[in-house]
Amino acid sequence: MAAIGFYHLTRTKLLAALPPLLGRSLAAGARVLLVAQNPALLASIDDALWRSEHPDWLPHGMAGGADDAAQPILLSMADHPGNQAGFLFLADGAPVPLDRFERVFDLFDGTAPEAVSAARNRWAAAKQAGHALTYWRQDESGWVKAG
Repeated sequence: MAAIGFYHLTRTKLLAALPPLLGRSLAAGARVLLVAQNPALLASIDDALWRSEHPDWLPHGMAGGADDAAQPILLSMADHPGNQAGFLFLADGAPVPLDRFERVFDLFDGTAPEAVSAARNRWAAAKQAGHALTYWRQDESGWVKAG
């Protein structure tokens, strides 16, 4: 079973929240698969990771290339085992089988009622499947584990 953290974005947007979380994942020695179903969102994430200042280096690539296995962070529109990731980041709630991941980061926009509702549905399904769940919310100092 995966340890799933639900990250409720209320103070920053996804593109600003991802780099620090991904940087910590790499610092912990993890390989990451980041999934977004929307191709424009995935392209925006790719660009944001190249432009990131904190951390200033987030090595990554788009899935489907010859070097997928070498990518510490692999960006994809679907589940992709190319880099043998232990951590999964869900940028827009893509339906991905969670069991093969050690840790899952489900980030959702707290200012969009439909995103909050969808996250609640994903929480309920993950809980029913027996995954270990945590809920994180943003405050002035950063991420706070709630509940």
